[in-house]
This record gives sequence, structure tokens and C-alpha cells, in this order.
Amino acid sequence: MTVQRILNTREPAEPANVTPDTPVGEVLELLESQGVSAVIVSSDGQTVEGIVSERDIVRALKSNGSEVLEKRARELMTREVFTCVAEDRVAGIMAVMIDRHVRHVPVVKDGRFVSMVSIRDMLQLRLDEVQSEADAMRSYINGGGPEVRL
Repeated sequence: MTVQRILNTREPAEPANVTPDTPVGEVLELLESQGVSAVIVSSDGQTVEGIVSERDIVRALKSNGSEVLEKRARELMTREVFTCVAEDRVAGIMAVMIDRHVRHVPVVKDGRFVSMVSIRDMLQLRLDEVQSEADAMRSYINGGGPEVRL
């Protein structure tokens, strides 16, 4: 199962990104308006320069108080960003996410940012897969007859 399967389940949408000079207060507004937990930081909207998550902002608020809202995205962003491509296997990406303690991974194509996947996306895909396997097993056990509750 590849990352492409996750991307196929979504409505096409413009990926959420901000410039390095975007004030953190505006980053928060974008996170809320887009209903996302992280945004890509990119000068040109295509090259991944960093990532800012809600968690980054909360940590900065704890350390610096509300003045962090006037800082720029570049001051909070994670610069070393792990990315993937649509052809990558979900299990491998999930393992790296767990190992590196990251919840969001940008998806790139030919070096350009195209989407973002989250640990939640991957867990949902896995749950759907397990449910499908359970349904197939029930059908096999029942021989196409009445449903057996397991």
C-alpha cells in the first residue's frame, strides 16, 4: 500500500503553505481556516523549506508568551523536513514518522510540494485495511451465508 492510496481518497485541494516571512499569528489563522495541524514554509509555494505545526507554536508560546505571534514562520519552522513521494510504502513512512516523532510528512513530486500526509491519515488507512480483511474473513467463514459475529 502506497502514499498514493491516501492521496486518492481526498478531494483535490491547494496545499497549505506560508512564506518564511509570514507572521506566526497569520500561520495560526491559516491552520484554523484550513482545518490542518501543520503548514509548509516555502518562498515559492513549491519548494519545502520548512514546516510549522500547531505543536511548534504551542511550545514557542510556552517559552516566549504571546510575543511569539509577531515572530516569522522562519523562526519557528523545522528546517530538516522528512518528505516522501506518492510511490513510497505507507508502512515505511509510518515507521519513520514514529521514529522521528513527526506527525506530518510533505509529499513531493519532482522536488515540488504537492500534498501532506499525517499519521492520522496512515492510521485510518490501516484501520480500513483491517476492517476489509475482517469483512472478507467473515464472508469466507459464512460461505456467503448469514453473517457470523466475531
